[in-house]
Amino acid sequence: MNLYPIEAGNFKLDGGAMFGVVPKSLWQRTNPADGNNMIDISARCLLIEDGGRLILIDTGMGNKQSEKFYGYYHLWGNHSIDKSLASFGFHRDDITDVFMTHLHFDHCGGSIQYNKDRTVLEPAFKNAHFWSNKDHWVWATSPNRREKASFLKENILPMEESGQLKFTSLPNNSILKNSELGFDIFFANGHTDKQMIPMINYNGKTICFMADLLPTVGHLPIPFVMGYDTRPLLTLDEKEQFLNLAANNNYYLFLEHDAHNPIITVKHTEKGVRLNETYTCKDIF
Repeated sequence: MNLYPIEAGNFKLDGGAMFGVVPKSLWQRTNPADGNNMIDISARCLLIEDGGRLILIDTGMGNKQSEKFYGYYHLWGNHSIDKSLASFGFHRDDITDVFMTHLHFDHCGGSIQYNKDRTVLEPAFKNAHFWSNKDHWVWATSPNRREKASFLKENILPMEESGQLKFTSLPNNSILKNSELGFDIFFANGHTDKQMIPMINYNGKTICFMADLLPTVGHLPIPFVMGYDTRPLLTLDEKEQFLNLAANNNYYLFLEHDAHNPIITVKHTEKGVRLNETYTCKDIF
């Protein structure tokens, strides 16, 4: 097995929204804001090469939305999925599976694109299966008013219409062992219903793709929960459960949204689970 970080593009989000009720005087120590109160965010995806499969976890925002839409998110840097894949010798047509942790636009928008004439929406990975789970799919395609702006039908419905959509099994408890993709999945319901956190066995290490369960290093304290979470009290319990597992078992946490800290480990302290070590992707992969 080989793992490759795939950079889908950087953007910015409001720091207050990213940290909910936590005062700026606390969160700006780890996530400094610019003059508009915006903090740096990445869309760092992960490519798994395993036998004959190339599995891409999440796809970022994509490039099919309007200039006005992207203006809200202050795109920065020059990353793209195509350039990142090419840097490792791959093309999007090589991808066999696209695994989406959840269907918010910044995690799945790159899965669907316009054709050359911008008249028809089509899969951006024509040879891949798109993986979600049935409960989350129902949640996303009949969205509540809180999340409606994050579940964009143009990102979601074409997956089903293409015939390329597949669903993972659902667990009896919080962890699905040895899923159809070959890795374990931790299911978390605080941010959105049935978000999936891949747990990949790689060279004797467990690499956990943290998605929105742990967006950045600054979110390590249990009460530091995003304002975007639909069930913040549940997020508290899920974070505590997962971070204790991570500290006990020396998991390597791959941070999708932390623009400056790609991979971390954590440890138990008197204040709870906190940062242990920070790594680059080259350090681990």
